[in-house]
Amino acid sequence: MKHLILSLLAVASLSAAPARQTFTGIITDSMCATIGHAAMRMGPTDAECTLACADIHGAPYVLLDDKTVYVLSDQRTPQKFAAQKVTVVGTLNAKTKTIQVESIAAAK
Repeated sequence: MKHLILSLLAVASLSAAPARQTFTGIITDSMCATIGHAAMRMGPTDAECTLACADIHGAPYVLLDDKTVYVLSDQRTPQKFAAQKVTVVGTLNAKTKTIQVESIAAAK
């Protein structure tokens, strides 16, 4: 009986785990995500502004998917994709709007 209960609990916890999803959007920084780069203009291009906001102001890299902003758990990989359209694979914490990143690649 004890094994049955433990098995049922294990199955229940696995089914409650967040599902892996694919997101497509632009890599930007949290400061410019909703207001655009023109307001900050920390460099001549959107990519340079994103990098400067992250480096100088400590703004985390985020994924802007239309009007939704997602924080990315991986803060190293997005640097090489600043201001580019990407595909992010990972699991979403809906409460914090944070994607636990598995991979980031240039969108096709």
